[in-house]
Amino acid sequence: MEYNLPSEIVKDLNFGDSAKERIIKGVEKLANAVSSTLGASGQCVIYEDARGNPVITKDGVTVAESVVLFDPVENMGATLIKEAARNTVKEAGDGTTTAIVLAESLIKEVNKEKYKDNSIREIKEGINSGASKVNDYLKENSLDIKGDMLQNVSAISCNNDKALGKIISEAYEKVGKDGVVLMEGSETENTYVEVVDGVQIDCGITSPHFITDNDKQRAVLENPLVLIVASEIPNVRKIQNILEFVIKNNRSLLIVAQVSQQVKSALLMNKVKATIKVNIVDLPGFGPTKQDTIKDLAILTGSTVINEELGDDLDGISLDVLGEVEKSVTDDKNTVITTLETTEDVSERIKEVQKLKKKEKNGFLKKKIEQRLAMLSGSVGIIKVGADSKVELKEKKDRVEDAIYATKAALKEGIVPGGGIALLNASQYIKPENVGETILLNAIKAPFETILHNAGIENYDEPNIKGNGIDVISGGGVDMVSHGIIDPLLVTKTALKNAISVVSTIISANCVISNIRVNESS
Repeated sequence: MEYNLPSEIVKDLNFGDSAKERIIKGVEKLANAVSSTLGASGQCVIYEDARGNPVITKDGVTVAESVVLFDPVENMGATLIKEAARNTVKEAGDGTTTAIVLAESLIKEVNKEKYKDNSIREIKEGINSGASKVNDYLKENSLDIKGDMLQNVSAISCNNDKALGKIISEAYEKVGKDGVVLMEGSETENTYVEVVDGVQIDCGITSPHFITDNDKQRAVLENPLVLIVASEIPNVRKIQNILEFVIKNNRSLLIVAQVSQQVKSALLMNKVKATIKVNIVDLPGFGPTKQDTIKDLAILTGSTVINEELGDDLDGISLDVLGEVEKSVTDDKNTVITTLETTEDVSERIKEVQKLKKKEKNGFLKKKIEQRLAMLSGSVGIIKVGADSKVELKEKKDRVEDAIYATKAALKEGIVPGGGIALLNASQYIKPENVGETILLNAIKAPFETILHNAGIENYDEPNIKGNGIDVISGGGVDMVSHGIIDPLLVTKTALKNAISVVSTIISANCVISNIRVNESS
């Protein structure tokens, strides 16, 4: 009997300084490609996609993801830095380029000759203690959003496009601090805001097979029916009549419930075969207000909650329990449901919850009630992005998406002076107590220096007044906040955290094992 054993992959081993040098070379190549996009004077990057089509973008993470280096060890260095960018955009929505610039600067600083005699453990501990001091400094010097700050944050994240910044800030002004802002393509060349009734619940994708939009990794259903079951759905037979109705009438179905693996597998199989358009999300809420939150969602969607634990018969489920919404969009964290027009039932529910809020004395429960009110009265702002060409539309969408996340981050935790000044000030006002802290404080000057370099400003003096910096548009020294040059605190903190995390991993390595590549072109 013969066995087909997988062929072994021959490995190449690199050790010590030689390995680190090649890793760092990969980091530098990636950083050079990405760093040119940083700041108001940052340039676009043109790259070739998998089909050979040119793509223009100023989005740091998009540029980073397009880079694959031929040298396997260099590519590992680039891939590790990509991880810092990915994590930053996942947590804060923006700051990818800053994370990459910080990571490269930190690696270069660690590898300077004067630090070679210090132990890696000592350096890492110092960097981490320095990061804690920098975060404390940033928090102490952050400001809440006031006046035109919202528009300024949006404009800066849109590559200093004030018109786009105004549209994005307008969207947030319309939906409120707790509202949701999404982005879609416009049917015209114009970009505008459309506000619809909607709700966001903290329930993400339960399986990647439900994804319909591969670019954004989202499950999108147009005009779906909604089924809400507060108890587990143990098998498909329980909801068979609903599934048959959905398939027969070519409708889509959003199931909000806990389902057994058998149910999920059956629906996934039919989804992959294109038999049914379906998505499953978990029940929203937790703790003492969970059942109330589920009821709120049912009223918003026009559904009836089915709960076998309370005596409802799932076997005898009828089509009358189904609700209907305009659209549902599920990503890895949340589901945004665009509801139909606000009904009288919703208005009555809001009044009931408002009465509860007035009576509630417990701080925790009061906060939960406020969250319920935000959900019931919430709206969704949709920014319809238009452009004259597909290439321009792709680039514009990248900028708008960054700006949406940056604006949200600013509303959440406040802002700090932009243009790399917040980190520069931290390096000026924090006294290092060990070699690791010295390395970090030198490294965090990099975003400020890169922004000036991209603007063609090579000879400059570091501003020595807190909050003051250089406006790269005019070239003069200004108070950054008063001139609208600001960054979200969350973005700055997250970029620094992820850069440190990846660099700590790289400097700890002494051996790199890679697959040997065969150059088929030779």
